[in-house]
Amino acid sequence: MTTYAIGDVQGCFEPLQRLLNKIHFDATKDTLWFVGDLINRGPQSLETLRFIYSLKNRVKVVLGNHDIHLMAVAWAGAEKKKADTLDEILNAPDCEGLLSWLASQPLIHHDPTLNMTMVHAGIAPQWTIQEAIQYSKEVETVLQSKKRNHFLRYVYGNEPNQWSPELTEIDRWRYIVNSFTRMRYCYGDGSLNLNFKGELDQAPSDLTSWFLMHERKTKNDTIVFGHWASLNGEVSTPHLYAIDTGCAWGRTLTALCLESLSIESVPMLPEM
Repeated sequence: MTTYAIGDVQGCFEPLQRLLNKIHFDATKDTLWFVGDLINRGPQSLETLRFIYSLKNRVKVVLGNHDIHLMAVAWAGAEKKKADTLDEILNAPDCEGLLSWLASQPLIHHDPTLNMTMVHAGIAPQWTIQEAIQYSKEVETVLQSKKRNHFLRYVYGNEPNQWSPELTEIDRWRYIVNSFTRMRYCYGDGSLNLNFKGELDQAPSDLTSWFLMHERKTKNDTIVFGHWASLNGEVSTPHLYAIDTGCAWGRTLTALCLESLSIESVPMLPEM
């Protein structure tokens, strides 16, 4: 039995199949962790979502910003973006079932046996793993409640950008979602900057990547994350594994074996 964490697939179904063949994935005994952004931007979002859904008990999934965007478009009337590749899902006869399954997924997955945690973008520097799990559950509860569409309608936005336990309702949920699914950089006081998306060596002097924040409470926790394609999997910080290697942008799709910490990748386009 082997566990593999897979980087942002984003609808790149054919590379995913090649990657699974390369690692000799056995659906009868192996487990796949998907780091979020299962769909959107790639050419086969519907096939990707159906395939991951079909694996059921052999997968662990956390939500990414594109997954939440899909739910907001489908259920809350959010505007599609020019580069979205969501129409096949939205028009599919099994759309509602696929989205309901997606909405049941968490923002964080923690495995105490492997002593590893998976998120899409990161964990707010102020939070411990246990606090992050607790805050994820708040959003999971909302997504399963009558407040779901209200939440999805107002989930977009960059404020508030500073965590406080006193935050309530939409402000609280939006901060939690932004931390787990959109975060890259923080200011010195730990507040989020959700606008700058450049590489580490291009960051303004007042910004620090979330994982290099001096006061980060998860420094000793092993975390697997995606979202940040420009890192290209290259993070020298101990206990951190960045596995979004930009498949949807023409680069590679990556699998990290959680037992051996070995890495396998395939290119977006098959080699001739």
